[in-house]
Amino acid sequence: TPVLVAIDRRPAGVIALADMLRDNAANVVGELEAMGLGVVMLSGDRRPTAVAIAQAAGISTVVAEVLPAGKVDAVKALQRDGHRVAMIGDGINDAPALAQADVGIALASGTDIAAHAADVTLMRNDLAGVPDAIRLARATMRTMKQNLFWALVYNVVGIPIAAGVLYPAF
Repeated sequence: TPVLVAIDRRPAGVIALADMLRDNAANVVGELEAMGLGVVMLSGDRRPTAVAIAQAAGISTVVAEVLPAGKVDAVKALQRDGHRVAMIGDGINDAPALAQADVGIALASGTDIAAHAADVTLMRNDLAGVPDAIRLARATMRTMKQNLFWALVYNVVGIPIAAGVLYPAF
């Protein structure tokens, strides 16, 4: 993003600002897509800047030049289309969308309001924690379903025995 510099209202130069892509962002995006998840970038940045960052990260779907309310609208649109949405963010501008998402994930380096709006806060400032958290959540759900299945089997067999169904036989 170019920023014009003036001294006494006379042009003095241009400073180029750029968001730095996190070191492992492309790897994390690839890992999320390998897990069967779609990745969308929501950004308040100008479209050319957002597209350049998204391309470097391997993200093909970009929604740019959106204010916080626009991020919420984008999350709602995905939810209306039947998607379950996990939003990752770290700034005050992300907080409303983090709260709207099915699962909001805040990074430790982010603002307090983002952490409060999110369902999950990663304690390390590392995007690699996102796929780890998703794998952990999936494993936890698998364990819960297995436990419910075995509890049902136990009760289907155990309650009739406790009620005396075998009493006449013995």
